[in-house]
Amino acid sequence: MGFYQGISGYKPDAQASASILARTRSRVGLVLVATQQFHQNLARKPMATHFRQLNPTERVLMGPGPSYVPQRVLHALAAPTLGHLDPEYLAIMDDTRQMLRQVFQTNNEMTMAMSGTGSAGMEACVCNLIEPGDEMIVCVNGVFGGRMKDVAQRYGANVHAIESAWGTAIAPEQVEATLKANPRTKAIGIVHAETSTGEHQPLEEISEIVHRYGALLIVDAVTSLGGIDIPVDRLRIDACYSGTQKCLSCPPGLAPVTFSASAMEALDKRKTKVTSWYLDVSMIRNYWGSDRVYHHTAPINMTYALRESLMMVLEEGLQQRIARHLKHHRMLRAGLEAMGLNFIPQHSLATLNAVRVPEGVDDAVVRKRLLTEYNIEIGAGLGPFKGKAWRIGLMGASSSVANVTLILSALETILRDLNYAVEPGAALSAATHPEAAVYT
Repeated sequence: MGFYQGISGYKPDAQASASILARTRSRVGLVLVATQQFHQNLARKPMATHFRQLNPTERVLMGPGPSYVPQRVLHALAAPTLGHLDPEYLAIMDDTRQMLRQVFQTNNEMTMAMSGTGSAGMEACVCNLIEPGDEMIVCVNGVFGGRMKDVAQRYGANVHAIESAWGTAIAPEQVEATLKANPRTKAIGIVHAETSTGEHQPLEEISEIVHRYGALLIVDAVTSLGGIDIPVDRLRIDACYSGTQKCLSCPPGLAPVTFSASAMEALDKRKTKVTSWYLDVSMIRNYWGSDRVYHHTAPINMTYALRESLMMVLEEGLQQRIARHLKHHRMLRAGLEAMGLNFIPQHSLATLNAVRVPEGVDDAVVRKRLLTEYNIEIGAGLGPFKGKAWRIGLMGASSSVANVTLILSALETILRDLNYAVEPGAALSAATHPEAAVYT
């Protein structure tokens, strides 16, 4: 009801009605003109004039992750987005699962990519296998063992930690002693490639002990999958997780995971719901499986990118790729040691090289010059190694002879400028010596 009709007994005559209509049209016209003018002004002068056009620098990524992403993978990421239940996309998911099984070296049916980074993979493995009150042993010898302990506690586990000095491996004897002391242990978690220290954890003997005591084995392979041998079935790993941004050379955003039949049996026997709805594999498996039951909208374009990166792994050959990582690690190690730099870990990763910062050298100054003068990113030390370590990644597409020689040349120049005694050319000579790159 209009204003005039709201006045009791008022009935406008024809002239008044025409006048009202004219004024209404005039006001509508003014609104339309103002709206048009507003959009014209927007076109001429964007509101966010202080934002620049996106144009990220292409760095030489040699830190603890992410690694260099090949153009081929970026092109896959930019492919047209499909619906998450489109038959074409479901076929891409199936391809991705099959390729992940090959890279994990497993026949596990429940092998897939969780939505989220490697930490989501960690949470998925823990929260699906652990119920409140369950006993869990977590091996801690760096940041990510500590993170797994924290995650398990948050999901209600009664956690027994096995501690080892940062940069050293967890001993099988420690594992057996802790299992003996805690016979109700449901699962034990351990980091295969500790990114914070560069420690490569041997798993064969520990796996045998864990299964002898009837527990499940959960393994963090974030910095090893696709760069270091991690044969899931042969090692009898029950739950293994990784990330896309390291040795797979894919942007961060997905967490490849695989669960054994024993792990899935434990999941099915839970007395309580999985605490995390988003990471509940009992529901997510119905989307990745033949039923295709909707759970959440998948990161479709990231699946494209992961599929393409896995294709590149398999085209190169998994064992050939692992050998390449070892070759370049040995070259880099020879060069760094020729400069007098010492490695931190007891067993060094081929994918992540952790070296001590020389006495009297400012860690941050060196890293800043590498970035600003040479466009190279390396990682700083964490925890007790803060300011005392450099973490140099040779992962995926970043693991190359060109990158090894570049970082050695740049480091030599910077260290000499800082009055650190380095024999000119010694690093490159050692790295390129035929014996440095010998691998089997």
